[in-house]
Amino acid sequence: MNIKACFLKTIILLFFLFFYLCPSGVAQDEAEPQEVLETMYTLGSGDRIKVTVFGEEDLSGEFQVDGSGYISFPLIGELRVRGLSLRHLESHLVEELGDGYLIDPRVSLEVTNYRPFYILGEVKSPGKYEYVSGINLHNAVAMAGGYTHRARRNRAEITRAHQEVVLENADHSTVILPGDVINIRERFF
Repeated sequence: MNIKACFLKTIILLFFLFFYLCPSGVAQDEAEPQEVLETMYTLGSGDRIKVTVFGEEDLSGEFQVDGSGYISFPLIGELRVRGLSLRHLESHLVEELGDGYLIDPRVSLEVTNYRPFYILGEVKSPGKYEYVSGINLHNAVAMAGGYTHRARRNRAEITRAHQEVVLENADHSTVILPGDVINIRERFF
């Protein structure tokens, strides 16, 4: 092999390594949905959570977040969880249980069933869909049967109810969170 061919292969290999293995490449995109879910996600109506209080089976169990954003927890009673992350709720439960009920309570939380997301507009089957961990806009459109022939395929509008944020120019790689409302607009021509 001549020097020019080796040099060209080296440049191609470096290009591949830079764009696909660096922090802004594919390796990050695979981990990103879970990271986004863990850092941005807050509980809301329709979520189902599993609470484990170690050494206290009577206090452990699954709890449905009701329409008002509350769960009914043994000993504590009605507890507002809407808008709380799992970490905040865990800290709150430890504090409440440690205030006269248990000595050094240890609590673990897990979401067993996320609330659904909604997709509207120019898709073949608009409606409510069960949330799947790691889903992005491209996957959500596929779940809804794909685009109609009038759809604007390069952008979408996503309303994040838990943060009261609207992402107006979401693209195919945008991470979908439970409770999101996706609107696929019609193209102009």
